[in-house]
Amino acid sequence: MALGTATAPYELRFDAGRICLDLLSTTHPEERLDSVDVLRAWITGSGLVPADTALAHADTGWLLAFRELRAQVDRLVRCRPRPGVATYDLALARVNDLARTAPPAPRAVRGEDGQLLRRLDGPPGCAALLAVVARDAVDLLTDPVARAALRQCEGDNCPIVYLDTSRGRRRRWCSSEVCGNRERVARHRRRAALARA
Repeated sequence: MALGTATAPYELRFDAGRICLDLLSTTHPEERLDSVDVLRAWITGSGLVPADTALAHADTGWLLAFRELRAQVDRLVRCRPRPGVATYDLALARVNDLARTAPPAPRAVRGEDGQLLRRLDGPPGCAALLAVVARDAVDLLTDPVARAALRQCEGDNCPIVYLDTSRGRRRRWCSSEVCGNRERVARHRRRAALARA
């Protein structure tokens, strides 16, 4: 399946370390949130809702709202907070506004085997789900330790921002399997070219 037409969670990335950063990753290598079906897959894959939560009521309004939140979080994560910068202040106000809504209410229910399962009290609304992502962004932005661990991938043309929780804070790529592998292949090719010369 081509990128940008993902409908399965495994085609979307959830390795940035925070849900708000995973939302930012949906722009690379091209727009991933290009349909309501993909948004539903992202919402489920990110853990915003339990896996079997019905999201049939999601519509294009949801898609536009998640893309708008993504743009605001991107401004906040990539810019240094400076008073009086209008775009930063507007993004901050919008994320704070979205964070005010109550998130979906979880409850524990017994499954067929007697184990307790997490379910939502009812079908989640768009505002409630946006609030979870916005609250995650607020937590990230107000935590000096987490904010200091933000990194942008060193891969060629990779804009992904992730939380570096590696030992020694030495992580260089958004994914060792993706950008890290590309860098290792490029390094090998450069060495091979030098050896031939």
